[in-house]
Amino acid sequence: MEVLIYINGELVPRGEARISPFDRGILYGYGLFETMRSYGGRVFSLDRHLTRLLHSADKIGLGASLDPAALRQAIHRTLEANKLIDARIRLTVTAGEGERGLAPPTSGMLTIMVVAEELVLPPPQAYEDGIRAAVVSVRRNSQSPLSGIKSIGYLDNLLAHYEAVAAGADEAILLNEQGFVAECSTSNIFLVVEGQLLTPSAESGILPGVTREEVIEMALNLGIAVEEEEIPLAQLLRANEAFLTNSIIEVMPIVEVDGKPIGTGKPGEVTKRLMAAYRELVHQQGRHY
Repeated sequence: MEVLIYINGELVPRGEARISPFDRGILYGYGLFETMRSYGGRVFSLDRHLTRLLHSADKIGLGASLDPAALRQAIHRTLEANKLIDARIRLTVTAGEGERGLAPPTSGMLTIMVVAEELVLPPPQAYEDGIRAAVVSVRRNSQSPLSGIKSIGYLDNLLAHYEAVAAGADEAILLNEQGFVAECSTSNIFLVVEGQLLTPSAESGILPGVTREEVIEMALNLGIAVEEEEIPLAQLLRANEAFLTNSIIEVMPIVEVDGKPIGTGKPGEVTKRLMAAYRELVHQQGRHY
């Protein structure tokens, strides 16, 4: 069956999906997106994803034209139409077609798209053995108004990822303009230092990830101390453990950075504990839908 794409209230076959070449998302990268994962046909942490999207939309002048109930319905319609149970879902909102030039849009006619596809995950061996990361030359600007927004202007992330792969790594680690650890190209990063969890603060220029938020709450409930702070690169290289988080891959151990092992060079006990706890959290939330 051909994939059906939701565009502005309609479900259309992928081969027929079209948006205007004058859409401001195409012309200027004026838009936002959220990537979500469904388990058993239910979207995990949907409320948090929509809350983040709406908060970001308010910051860039699109919030007044968005209805969270309509967005929720669009996501569910797309999942059901494609008969998907475990899926990767992307919700994209752009400023839509507008007048030429940089004047703010006035029509309020946004472009809203939802794509739901079969879930493709890293192999189980990646979770068992961990992945390799590389610190790249691309920097995150902590002073940018876009640093905490999941903008469709994603070129920095793409270039960072390409650089890491070219260096033989699986994921990129971006520092900010001050040289502190910020985030990865598609994920947030955590360190374990003497049993305590450390993660870059919002002031470091990160995107505040939904899974990051879930993991922080989960760790505190497990009695694991958590600090959000500026993290020098040297501290990452001295960490006992490290892992990354995002909504698709959940919790993934990092065992090597720039060719140097993190801790023992194997996934650590705190990381494995949080991996198991996250999967239990997914299971428990699914039972309460």
